[in-house]
Amino acid sequence: MDKISAIVPCYNEQESIPLFYKEFQRSTAEMKDVEFELIFVDDGSKDNSLEEMKKLAEIDDRVKYVSFSRNFGKEGAIYAGLKNSTGDYVVMMDADLQDPPSLLPEMYRVVKYDGYDSVATRRVTRKGEPPIRSFFARMFYKIMNHISQADMVDGARDYRLMSRKFVDALLDMSEYNRFSKGLFGWVGFKTKWLEYENVERVAGETKWSFWKLFKYSLEGIVAFSTFPLTLSSLIGCFCFLASLVSMVFIIARRLCFGDPVAGWASTVTIVVFIAGIQLLCMGILGLYLSKTYLETKRRPIFIVAQTNCEGKDSDRK
Repeated sequence: MDKISAIVPCYNEQESIPLFYKEFQRSTAEMKDVEFELIFVDDGSKDNSLEEMKKLAEIDDRVKYVSFSRNFGKEGAIYAGLKNSTGDYVVMMDADLQDPPSLLPEMYRVVKYDGYDSVATRRVTRKGEPPIRSFFARMFYKIMNHISQADMVDGARDYRLMSRKFVDALLDMSEYNRFSKGLFGWVGFKTKWLEYENVERVAGETKWSFWKLFKYSLEGIVAFSTFPLTLSSLIGCFCFLASLVSMVFIIARRLCFGDPVAGWASTVTIVVFIAGIQLLCMGILGLYLSKTYLETKRRPIFIVAQTNCEGKDSDRK
């Protein structure tokens, strides 16, 4: 009998957890030949999410929970779930039911019988999402596919069923600065995409503000592309050539027409412009340097405060 480990990262999801559990039970009831393990990862929630997990663990021994000592972010929660999973297959899902559990039977069939190593999901619509957020999300995927080697699909969710081989490949990359959407594409393997209509949250509010998504996108760009470094070099070369052309023009005009260079405002504008470009390039270098600095510290990706998963190190990276 195959075993599927379902990883559910949670941050302040006390209202969603009981609803998710009921829907998960209902959707997987027909999968009689599969054993399930449900791993809730409490990412330092400030509400009663952990208490809800413990209640479920008391009535269902398949339910496991891992509670962090503080909020380490969703990437840390995903990694902790992968570390604690014991199934032949692993699926990642959100507790807010935006990842429909009803797709699980089909996802399992595809990986089990159709020769795929993973089944990923993507939204074909962004119903209920602000237009400006949808626009920048699409632009991000377009940019990433042009500047990196990671295969990223527009509308891709973290909702994905993976074989143990796929999961082991992800665990081999124990980097501190993680960007799972990029890691999924980078490891390769044969993946099938399932499309579905966007589903709104069943309860609670989204934890992803526009600013958090923007910072997360920068994490992805820095983690999977060195193009910004190349771009800063190209900008520097362009400015150098432009300054040479400008210098030749000013000298020629002075020699031919005796026209002195007039106006301090234009000079100040040019100086400020060049200084801005320099600061931009220094900022890009600083981003890459900061990520390198964090990696060299070798800090754990997460620290566990409580868990009912047996034989797992609480601070394992």
